[in-house]
Amino acid sequence: MAERKCIGVILGSIREGRINDRVASWVIRQLETHGFATRTIDPADADLLPVQMGDPAAIQRLRERMANLDGFVIVTPEYNHAEPGHLKTLIDNVTAEWWARPVGLIGYGGISGGLRAVEALRIILAELHTVTLRDTVSFTSPWRKFDELGHIIDPNDAAAAEAAMAVFAHRLDWWVEALAHARHARPYHPEDA
Repeated sequence: MAERKCIGVILGSIREGRINDRVASWVIRQLETHGFATRTIDPADADLLPVQMGDPAAIQRLRERMANLDGFVIVTPEYNHAEPGHLKTLIDNVTAEWWARPVGLIGYGGISGGLRAVEALRIILAELHTVTLRDTVSFTSPWRKFDELGHIIDPNDAAAAEAAMAVFAHRLDWWVEALAHARHARPYHPEDA
């Protein structure tokens, strides 16, 4: 049996009572249904929260959690038309761990469904030499759509989200495979360009 590709699922919120846990739980189950292994990277985790203050030990722990992952999925809310500041800080504190990896973006929020945060992240992630998936999954008003365990309440909403996630997972798998092959054939170093 082939080794399952491992995706780092990065949570975008550190707020108490966050909806992020519900949405991320759904995303993790979906990724695992589509054959991926997952590793959660939560900026609210006590071991990673000091990254926000530039703590070298916490940054090293973040690097270790991101090491050897095949790709990433960021599950983010939208704050003031952009990604949360602490998510940006987490992203900015590592470099080589991002190189030549695919990144999928899942957004949620009010009427925009988090899409402005998703678009803002694309620019940042391009600078870190990632490939962001064109396909996204977004949720408007997730506080009305998800139960406490991260299940979508309405069967029609669930079916639509699962169909979107199937496309997303297929694209993620393709990019994971393509970029892993490319990194193996020729190690990626941005300064070579």
